[in-house]
Amino acid sequence: MTMRSLFLQGPSFDGYDGGAGARYQTKREVKSFWYPTWLAQPAALIEGSKLIDAPAHGLRFDDFRHEAHQRDLVVLHTSTPSFRQDVRTAELLKAENPALKIGMIGSKVAVDAEGSLKASEAIDFVARNEFDFTIKDIADGQDWSAVDGISYRNRDGVIVHNRDRAIVTDMDMLPFVTPVYKRDLVMENYFGGYLLHPYVSFYTGRGCKSRCTFCLWPQTVGGHNYRVRSIGHVIEEVKYVMQAFPQSKEIFFDDDTLTDNLPRTEALAVELGKLGVVWSCNAKANVPYNTLKIMKDNGLRLLLVGFESGNQQILHNIKKGMRVEVARQFAKDCRALGITVHGTFILGLPGETRETILETLAFAKEVNPHTIQVSLAAPYPGTFLHKQASENGWFDTDSELLNDDGTQIAQLSYDHLSAAEIFEAVEMFYKKFYFRPSKIAGIVGEMVTDGDMMKRRLREGVEFFRFLRDRKLAA
Repeated sequence: MTMRSLFLQGPSFDGYDGGAGARYQTKREVKSFWYPTWLAQPAALIEGSKLIDAPAHGLRFDDFRHEAHQRDLVVLHTSTPSFRQDVRTAELLKAENPALKIGMIGSKVAVDAEGSLKASEAIDFVARNEFDFTIKDIADGQDWSAVDGISYRNRDGVIVHNRDRAIVTDMDMLPFVTPVYKRDLVMENYFGGYLLHPYVSFYTGRGCKSRCTFCLWPQTVGGHNYRVRSIGHVIEEVKYVMQAFPQSKEIFFDDDTLTDNLPRTEALAVELGKLGVVWSCNAKANVPYNTLKIMKDNGLRLLLVGFESGNQQILHNIKKGMRVEVARQFAKDCRALGITVHGTFILGLPGETRETILETLAFAKEVNPHTIQVSLAAPYPGTFLHKQASENGWFDTDSELLNDDGTQIAQLSYDHLSAAEIFEAVEMFYKKFYFRPSKIAGIVGEMVTDGDMMKRRLREGVEFFRFLRDRKLAA
């Protein structure tokens, strides 16, 4: 008998965008929620499963307390910032039903399986690294001693680490996640400041060949081998989305870097063009003009691009594999083709100085993405950046990446640049980028031509100024 399985993103900070799909687990400058794709994937493998995404749906424990009595297995996604709250949720569920089996997935438990299990007796097992078929084996009732990829307590209470599970190479083996969205989620609850609303997102492949030292998922779960679904498999899911979510205005392909494989990207774009869908994706700032044109001609609207820094040495330090002049040309090509860009930047990376922060700000103004995200360098456990910070004594605080209300803190400091200066630079960066006549005119122009956008940007404006106010209080 298949175990009655619940997949859960537990309650956390109000407005916390930390689900099994978010790359940074924190409250953002404007409220956003990513689809819990990594929970939906194993849920799609298990008949009779259910997915609850508490943060996006405003749920507290009492709203799903009854599930403890209707399930045999609960799989909780957790992260370094949310781990304490997730442990508390596990303990509450176990108190409701002591027979319930509770497991955790996510990068936190992937890199610290033993420490995670020791945190609470309520956690029966953790699934390390890529966990889809690991969870299916457990739900199918296999003896835990024979399940690859888990760490668990045996009958004597001893923690056992089974051998690693082989990664999935045939990605077409995985069922579509979007039917789980349709069954269990309210799509209108998922939004981001740069995506059309409502939208749907899912993956066409896993892994990223880049070696960025700060990037969490390739170093902990996905790996550096970019494994992809066949184009036909992706297109069939797109067709399902078009039928099941007719209100969707955009599909976002959430691969770490969809443009890692240019010939496949071009071929996929052509097939998407035949369907007439609007789509966006993550990209590196090195996509050549010809590929960008094929993408744009076939429905591409926006690229989410990690520029990170405008200083070449910092890009070398973080192993970005990117040259500033290439990123400049990429930005020019996107403007020429009418491709919208959302640019992400990180302050406080190794090599950062007061001067390089201003250099990155000048670079951001020059490449001029439509919208930006400015984050603080986040040394997540399991990343090379975390190892560097530990070895070099860069940690300024023992806090786990966020303060008590879910706002990101500056964890790193250097002899020449304090954590406080790095933290304050985020507000300066946002203000100097957005509070320019040309940028304000562009946003106002967007609003006056679209009533829905008017309402949305006004809401986001309130959230943005509240974000700046809360950061001042947290400083």
